[in-house]
Amino acid sequence: MKIALAQLNYIIGDFDFNTSKIIDTLQSAKAQGADLVVFAELSVCGYSPCDFLDFSEFINQCDESARKIAEACEGIACIIGLPTKNPEIKGKDLYNSAYFIENGKVKSIVNKALLPNYDVFDEYRYFEPAVNFSCIEFKGHKIALTICEDLWNINDNPMYVISPMYELAKENPDFMINIAASPFAYNHDEERVQVLGDNCRKYKMPLFYVNQIGAQTEIIFDGGSLVFDQEGSLLDELPYFQESIKYYSIEKGNILEQNPIIHNPHNDIEQIHDALVLGIKDYFQKSGFSKAVLGLSGGIDSALVCALAAEALGAENVMAVLMPSEYSSNHSIQDALDLVANLGCKHQIIPIKEATAAFESMMKPTFEDLPFNVAEENIQARSRGIVVMAMSNKFGYILLNTSNKSECAVGYGTLYGDMAGAISVLGDVYKTQVYKLAHYINRDKEIIPQNSIVKPPSAELRPGQKDSDSLPDYEILDAMLFQYIELKKSSSELISMGFDEAMVKRILRMVNMAEFKRKQAPPILRVSPKAFGTGRRMPIVAKYRQ
Repeated sequence: MKIALAQLNYIIGDFDFNTSKIIDTLQSAKAQGADLVVFAELSVCGYSPCDFLDFSEFINQCDESARKIAEACEGIACIIGLPTKNPEIKGKDLYNSAYFIENGKVKSIVNKALLPNYDVFDEYRYFEPAVNFSCIEFKGHKIALTICEDLWNINDNPMYVISPMYELAKENPDFMINIAASPFAYNHDEERVQVLGDNCRKYKMPLFYVNQIGAQTEIIFDGGSLVFDQEGSLLDELPYFQESIKYYSIEKGNILEQNPIIHNPHNDIEQIHDALVLGIKDYFQKSGFSKAVLGLSGGIDSALVCALAAEALGAENVMAVLMPSEYSSNHSIQDALDLVANLGCKHQIIPIKEATAAFESMMKPTFEDLPFNVAEENIQARSRGIVVMAMSNKFGYILLNTSNKSECAVGYGTLYGDMAGAISVLGDVYKTQVYKLAHYINRDKEIIPQNSIVKPPSAELRPGQKDSDSLPDYEILDAMLFQYIELKKSSSELISMGFDEAMVKRILRMVNMAEFKRKQAPPILRVSPKAFGTGRRMPIVAKYRQ
């Protein structure tokens, strides 16, 4: 039997697009002699449709798309993912399902049993978990078909009380197929290989695993579909961050003409770079936009976002706006101009000195003789926000936010100023990672000016200002934030690790106090195992302090 794994990029709710892509792939695979084509979890509607699932018309369109796919599935079989109605009176209205379609008819329906509701997942909000399990018979083979999380209950401390694969194994299947929508995080590929390989070793059977690719707002899918033999040896690994279709032959439980390979992942920074480029590209293309605008300060964060946007959208579609104030240094302006020249993107220079002076004059009767402080600093940042949003409104540009994760964590940003934007490119990238990404961008030639990389970071909102005036060194700060945010370490644990007690308490208080800002920030492209946004839910008003 010849199996095709179809690793594709879907658009949530675009049924014509998704259906056409699936049918085109079916026809291509049929021409290549494939017997079965495997598509990803919720491939018909895209993952995750969230509260679209509450609309009966949305579910009806899923049904109609599945019917069209079935009609095109003559002389070949396929597996597609879609939400289906629960026929029972009790329980949730829907299942997260897989259709096994053969010769124009749905021959089997498999429902997902393990519904994740942690981090970015919220499947139990919508779906009823499966309780019945049965293998699929096809061309003399018995297939154990599961959906994503159903294979993740394999470790010594299981999250769920049942194991779908344990139940399916009682029927002695010949091999496993798992369809997935497994989001990207820079450390997730190795865990994925380990967990799936463990299933093969436990149940002594091969596995075909197909994941989707593409970005759905902040969630990015990296592909990396996998094939294992019955010993858990990795036989093949599809490309990351790109669509791919590949064919395999299996006979009597053995995958033919495939030798074991070594999983050789790209380093974290290369993966983050590729994910961010895909995240920007898909946000624009799937939203129907083409041109981006951002404020370019001469600093490393905005320089990196500008370079990533130029790579994702084409330099000709990126507008960089330089907005010097009376505190902007000459070298910052020159660094920004050098970047623009290196990239070939568009730019405008719009000084904000007159605007901030007008605001300060307007507020003078109210501020009276109070000293210069954060209020005047934020007037500058908000003046810049007004400028780039005016550019957005006038020319149809989409504003890219340039704040990094370190700044987001401690509230080092101005609401309605530098925190403005439609999508946050670096909101899940620590400052230390920003520097590494800049070096990666410059791996073949200088694109980001060296001075933007080596100079002390500064918001340049007052004379001689540096980030180090109010924050620890970023190497220390990021290490502490990683332990607190990603690894959920408490203040006492951080202190026992050697972090200064006073600094720990101050930084954690800053993180907790900045929650109200993050709730108003744009969606953040997720590249880590714990990003701000849907994956980290904290109350704004609370007395608990870790």
